[in-house]
Amino acid sequence: MEATLIPALFTMGGLGIFFAGALALADRKLRVEEDPRIALVAEQLPGANCGACGLAGCQDFAIRVVAGEAALTGCPVGGAEVAAEIARVLGVEPGQSVRLVARVHCRGGAGLAVDKSGEYMGPSSCSAQALVGGGEKACLYGCLGGGECVTACQFDALIMNGQGLPEVIDELCTGCGACVRACPRNVLELHPEDRDLFVFCRSHDDPKTAKKVCAVACLGCGICARKSNGAITMRENLAIIDYERFDPAEIPLDKCRTGAIGLLSAQALPATSESAKAAA
Repeated sequence: MEATLIPALFTMGGLGIFFAGALALADRKLRVEEDPRIALVAEQLPGANCGACGLAGCQDFAIRVVAGEAALTGCPVGGAEVAAEIARVLGVEPGQSVRLVARVHCRGGAGLAVDKSGEYMGPSSCSAQALVGGGEKACLYGCLGGGECVTACQFDALIMNGQGLPEVIDELCTGCGACVRACPRNVLELHPEDRDLFVFCRSHDDPKTAKKVCAVACLGCGICARKSNGAITMRENLAIIDYERFDPAEIPLDKCRTGAIGLLSAQALPATSESAKAAA
């Protein structure tokens, strides 16, 4: 028995040494050296893995930044501070980073948006409402009020206000875009934090229908487009702002009967609108 055991031990030991050497050689030949700066860049990132940079996560973003395939300012959650730290790690100039925040393009809350004649009975989430029956509001383009955007926000930057509409807390918003992606009606968008002029409506209804279903809808009258020197165009009864061309002084905000286009800083809605009075 010992005569057969000893050769077996030598054979197994020899095979072990052989395969270990083969693995060591393969590791040396096939090893992909990782740039140590990738780990340093990843340490500077917030670690939210929210995908706001357009990549799979923070690690993927770090790899792309070091490879020169992504901008240093590409992380909206980290903002200018993170961009500066990444620049320090890489030994380059940080460049400029514009902070983005979410904006709600609907003001058709309770008392302003007309409800359907029949009561909606079903799931309360926005995606379910959009799929099943379109929610309780007669407007097919406005906020559904289910709060799915609030749930999607990892940073508690949105709340549902008393009008049944999402409200953005600018100080907490990181511009990750999770709320934008969660909204089935495309009511939310990311904009530079200093941008103040918006069209607070998404309706493409004809003027008669829009006026009937919401007191603050864009009626598609085109007055703002005619007076804006080409900075505003009408697309399917909705005013669209070209922010590269517009001059705020040229926009006739006082001519908008429903207040669908206006300044974010102006908290109060127009009180002179006949439709708003009728809704009230």
